Amino acid sequence: MKFMFMTIVAALGLMSCGQRNTKAAPVAETSVQEVVLIDQASISWDIMVYDFGDVSVDDGPLTCSFTLTNGSNQPVAIYEVVSSCGCTGVTWNRESIQPGKSATITATYKNEDGPGAFDKTLTVYISGVRKPVILRLRGIVHEKKKSLSELYGTERLGDLGLKTLEYKLPTLKQGLQVSENITVANLGNKPLKLEFTDVSPQLKVKADPNPILAQATAQVTFTVTADPELYGSNTYTATPVVNGKKASRSVKVSAFTQESFSMMTAEERDAAAIPMFTGSTFEFGTVSKGTMIEGDYVCENKGKSPLHFFKADAEDNALAAVLPEDIGPGNKGKLHFSLDTGGLPEGENVIMLTLTTNSPLRPVVNLFVAGIIRQKPL
Repeated sequence: MKFMFMTIVAALGLMSCGQRNTKAAPVAETSVQEVVLIDQASISWDIMVYDFGDVSVDDGPLTCSFTLTNGSNQPVAIYEVVSSCGCTGVTWNRESIQPGKSATITATYKNEDGPGAFDKTLTVYISGVRKPVILRLRGIVHEKKKSLSELYGTERLGDLGLKTLEYKLPTLKQGLQVSENITVANLGNKPLKLEFTDVSPQLKVKADPNPILAQATAQVTFTVTADPELYGSNTYTATPVVNGKKASRSVKVSAFTQESFSMMTAEERDAAAIPMFTGSTFEFGTVSKGTMIEGDYVCENKGKSPLHFFKADAEDNALAAVLPEDIGPGNKGKLHFSLDTGGLPEGENVIMLTLTTNSPLRPVVNLFVAGIIRQKPL
């Protein structure tokens, strides 16, 4: 255990060399005996992406916070938080975080770079957690302030203004949650009560403040909890209810879910499945529009455990795939696909097929179907 503790501390010291905000963080209450590997699912965050929305140069420094809750049965500590550039300052609780307790990381973007979009990261190192956690703060800085209608009038549901109805969240691991917040606006002249109905079971939505004052903004937080039955790309929906009136359209939130391997031992990783395809691109040459293309990808399992494919996601509905049964160690299997070129544009087409697997070495595999489509028969 002492060796593990020293290894963690040494690794963090190396990672912090040459970075800003890398002063060693003393841990006042965590003893060597208390530093154990913690299931990453036991560490939860209120949000992992903070979106300041639209701001102006004159707004000055922008501050936000991220709250960590220790859901394990062991004390943990935030050893280090490294910002991606000197334009972002960060402070955090340096004491041990007892089971069931929370700690806050506060970040301030200096807002000195002038107009334009910004997207900064904070890399958080936590005792007992194998991999660092990445937090993000982002926004768009304008030279001059714009009206709420100019900023949030693209999609309007009654007096509720949004930039878009579709949002993409970061990659989600099984056993965990992922959250992201967006800015919405009340474009009306009286307070707006925002609720949501027909919400997907895996999705939680919260607006703050709520009600939203007239001609003011609020943060809406989307939180998706991984569903053991859902892998790959999935879309979750929620319908806004504005001042008691259900909107005619829904908000769509998408997230890509893959297996979590954080609790695997080194021995289990060495014995895991390893998918190796003979080729990642199937080229069908030049065909007439409307031609049905079919083919196979051959995969060999180079690992020591059965290889399982959870899901295949095609970036275009014209492509469909049939996943093989589990492939045993040293064995081969075929993934069959079909492509209907009738709905594809003329010219060169490259369509990606994304596979989600149980391999820690290759949890996601991308394959491609490529060729040229002509309108006239060949």
